Amino acid sequence: MSALTCGFIGLGLIGGSIAKAIRLNLPDTRIIAYDISSDTLSLAKEEGIANVILEKIDATFSECDYLFLCAPVSKNDENLKTLAGFINPDCTITDVGSVKTDIHSHIESLGLSSQFIGGHPMAGSERIGFVNSKALLLENAYYILTPTENVPEEKISSYKKLVQTIGAIPLVLSFKEHDYVTAAISHLPHVIAASLVNLVHDSDSEEGTMKLIAAGGFKDITRIASSSPVMWQQICLTNTENIISLLDDYIKALNIIREQLADKDADALFNFFKEARNYRESFIDTSSGPIKKSYSITVDILDETGALAAIATILALNNINIKNIGITHNREFAEGTLRIEFYEEAAIEQSASILSGKGYIVHMQ
Repeated sequence: MSALTCGFIGLGLIGGSIAKAIRLNLPDTRIIAYDISSDTLSLAKEEGIANVILEKIDATFSECDYLFLCAPVSKNDENLKTLAGFINPDCTITDVGSVKTDIHSHIESLGLSSQFIGGHPMAGSERIGFVNSKALLLENAYYILTPTENVPEEKISSYKKLVQTIGAIPLVLSFKEHDYVTAAISHLPHVIAASLVNLVHDSDSEEGTMKLIAAGGFKDITRIASSSPVMWQQICLTNTENIISLLDDYIKALNIIREQLADKDADALFNFFKEARNYRESFIDTSSGPIKKSYSITVDILDETGALAAIATILALNNINIKNIGITHNREFAEGTLRIEFYEEAAIEQSASILSGKGYIVHMQ
């Protein structure tokens, strides 16, 4: 692939991660970046991610082969109108939003349909901003493309190759199918997670007993409730119809299980959990998606100063890249445990072997 010029409107978690993945895998790429945060732009320049940083959207973006719209969904319309006079006819315009109907509508109204391929990398983190972006965030993640009906096939093929080059897996869907699918596997789960957290908040005692002992399952199922309230407000306001439709189906399903509980229907309850387990286990080894496989181990540690640092140092000296590390405060193990998450599956056995050899007790997930 010849050297490209890629423009970024917004360098948050996703925009920054895409830019870093491009820089890592296509080092000769020229990256032009605009963000409302001057600190973000300065950091992108200092880290060698952006070649050109801009304080406003201007004609510099006319040089782009790819233009990534990575600002909040609510800003896309305004940014597109500003960009419309600068975009060259050969440029592929894309976005990273998790709702596609709205952006496709804006693109059509501006007469840019022949240049637009919607993009949605199915990767993320509760942490936000360029400072938390990582090239490896996209590794083996599905990257959904939603081309318009009249975008040339060669543009789609080229974009798919770019997605593969930066380590992600392209999947082409219509924008309507995308919005229904993501409502089911991403948007509704966020609504449910937030509802569960609020339910515990409202049901807890003054002493906060529920919060105190919330562990394992509850933390896992509500992890995504820590995501940006602004982002999820905008998603709910732009994919409302699909979310409501699926929420209605979910409420019906809850009413059914409520009846089975009230009737103490043992067979129905068993089948309810069995079918859910079987279906969940059928995709537990997939590498990407909103419910990702977690490459992690837990290690028994002494509750003393330096215990965490010692393990991190051992792994670092063996060139093992840690994605996340932290003490499990509310734990199911009898001893104190440290949970270590990795970027790659191969790191699990390698780390377990090294730490076991140092006398640590390791629990495989």
